[in-house]
Parts: sequence; C-alpha cells; structure tokens
Amino acid sequence: MQSAPKQRRLPPWLKRPLPRSKGQGPLDALLDEQRLHTVCEEANCPNKAQCFAHGTATFMILGDVCTRRCQFCSVKSGRPPNPPDPDEPQRLADTAAAMKLEHVVVTSVDRDDLADGGSEHWAAVVRALNAALPDATIEVLTPDFQGRKEQINAVMDARPRIFNHNIETVPS
Repeated sequence: MQSAPKQRRLPPWLKRPLPRSKGQGPLDALLDEQRLHTVCEEANCPNKAQCFAHGTATFMILGDVCTRRCQFCSVKSGRPPNPPDPDEPQRLADTAAAMKLEHVVVTSVDRDDLADGGSEHWAAVVRALNAALPDATIEVLTPDFQGRKEQINAVMDARPRIFNHNIETVPS
C-alpha cells in the first residue's frame, strides 16, 4: 500500500493575512476622516492589509463610482452622483504629507460623464502633491481619456514623475 504524497508547504511570500474589516487601523481612520478613496478598498484588493500595515495605499480620485462596467473590476459602476470634489486635491496632498510618503500612487475611476474626463481634476491633484511633497515621486495611473491627447497633456503639464496608462480600458 502506498502512502499519500507529502504536501508541499506554501512559500512565506504566498501567505497573506486576510484583509481587515474597514474601520480598523490608523490608515483606515485617516482615509475616512479625509473622505478619500483607495483602489485597495474599492477593488477589494487581497493585498490591502499588507500595504496598509506599511503605510502605503494607491489613492483613487474622482469618487468611487466608475462610468464603465469592466467585467474584471470590483469598483462600483454607474452614473457618479457628484461632480469632482474641488477640495479633494488638497485633502489628498495633506494626507500623503501626513503619511510622510516618498512615493505617491494615484489612480481614478473613469469619468466619461465629464467633458474633460476629469483631466483638470487630475492636474490639480498632481500640482497639490508636488507642492506638499516636493521631493516625493508622484506616479499616476490614468484612465484612457477616450484617446483625447489634450486631456493627457493636461495631466502631463502638471508634471507627475511617472505616467502610467490603464491599458485595461483600451478596446481590443
């Protein structure tokens, strides 16, 4: 009679703690107080607990409702109930400064309901971050702005250090 094969142990980097419930931890409290969203929270990222434990997060601007319905995404979709919050750029910059971030990552929901796709709001966020954290690296992960170069240029003129494009939104 043969014995069952010995199970291999999972490597330590593959073992992740379960995400904590919203409302636990100082970063959750700070984000709630500042009324900021993270893609970590909105997209149910399995790495949220690890990132939040290290004081990092990917900020998500322009609300928490996306105008697109990508099958792979957990972010709420529909018609956003509010225009962009004009205070969000400064609140985000103040929060990033309070966290003493050296590298700030910003993404957003798609806002096809806005004439400029949210590009002016994006630019305001980058300018606020550059002013609050002049030595930090500002990385943006923008929507496709429906291919409108003037909207991409508006974000680039604000001078993010790293510009990434969300390729999942590009039609095949």
